[in-house]
Amino acid sequence: MRTREQSMDKRRQEQERRARGRAGFTLIEIMLVVIILGILAAVVVVNFRGQGTTARINATRTSIQNICTAINLYETETGKLPASLRELTAATQHRPGLLRDDNLRDSWGVEFHYKLKGEFDFEVRSAGPDGQMSNEDDLTN
Repeated sequence: MRTREQSMDKRRQEQERRARGRAGFTLIEIMLVVIILGILAAVVVVNFRGQGTTARINATRTSIQNICTAINLYETETGKLPASLRELTAATQHRPGLLRDDNLRDSWGVEFHYKLKGEFDFEVRSAGPDGQMSNEDDLTN
């Protein structure tokens, strides 16, 4: 009877030892999970990396449209185009300024360039992402 009890005890001990060994994750399982998470993170970063520049370009295009609207309003009120964008920020006795001073900079913090191209034509230009005026990435009306 003793050998039978000893045999049962040994079996129970062996089962408990095996159960303890299976209670956690193996190093390989943990490494696989970390590798998969790394791959997913890399995919997300690659997909969203250029979105900041795209958002700034779109915001600058909207700002240019707003400036053009203010210029057209100024022309309607005064009968002439403004000599500079600063005239759009000045209040008159009949109305507040058409734009705020902070509206005269693009999304990169560079001032818009305003140029009269004739009596009734004008250009509003942003230097674009590189901050250099008069190259291929400039944004205009």
